[in-house]
Amino acid sequence: MVLCFITPQDTIRVIAESIGRGARRRLVAEVVAAWVDDIPEPELSAHYAKAVAGLDDADLHVLADWYSSLAMGPPIANTDFLLAAFPRLGSSRREALKIAAGFRGEQAFDAGVTEERALNAVLGHLSRERADRLAHSCIEIYIEDRLGGDN
Repeated sequence: MVLCFITPQDTIRVIAESIGRGARRRLVAEVVAAWVDDIPEPELSAHYAKAVAGLDDADLHVLADWYSSLAMGPPIANTDFLLAAFPRLGSSRREALKIAAGFRGEQAFDAGVTEERALNAVLGHLSRERADRLAHSCIEIYIEDRLGGDN
């Protein structure tokens, strides 16, 4: 049987509807990471500021601890410190944004925001090449879920 979809985004949406909740969370995390990888360099700071603005104290502490792993000095778990230190992260800025966006995604799931809504917010911003690669990763998540992986 051959599966054929019009776009990689449609492939991802269909897979998301066909897998268990744990696998869907993993899929959405992959989608968010792909979105971060596609953000143009000059826009990273603005997206990071939005992601950090909504984090609770526990998430701010985890993010600050991650900063300390980069030997940036003693971290302070508050938004002002994290935003001020962001430009000094250099090549690690995308990773910081992925972490912050991941925390926001977890908060959204806990608040009852559907995965479909999260996918709709991000999938349209991916380049065709990134969406193609992401669809392949999502197929792997689907297969793992169907074979009874940890999900």
